[in-house]
Amino acid sequence: QVQLVESGGDSVQAGGSLRLSCATSELIHTSYCMAWFRQAPGKEREGVATLDIFRNTLYLDSVKGRFTISRDVAKKTLYLLMNGLNPEDTAMYYCASDPRPRNGCILSEDGFSTWGQGTQVTVSS
Repeated sequence: QVQLVESGGDSVQAGGSLRLSCATSELIHTSYCMAWFRQAPGKEREGVATLDIFRNTLYLDSVKGRFTISRDVAKKTLYLLMNGLNPEDTAMYYCASDPRPRNGCILSEDGFSTWGQGTQVTVSS
């Protein structure tokens, strides 16, 4: 079974940047869809960005132009580069993956079968 381990979370000032990493236990190209989700205290978990096997991407509107999802196949790692962070980005960030082929990856938890434990991002004003 694929295992996902996130890292890179930290506490930063508003306007700062972070790069989250998600190390996978298997060849990353076996996952048709990979994604980053986040959950803030008292809120539902929401999809932030997805990346499919063809490198198509989809972003949450509020992070478009600030966040970039990417992968390094050789390192079996998924990344989320976050620029221009603001306090509303404070959340636990989770990496997710799913091997099932489909017509596009969407920002829904239902589409992902494997999850990491999360890494905390805190942005102060």
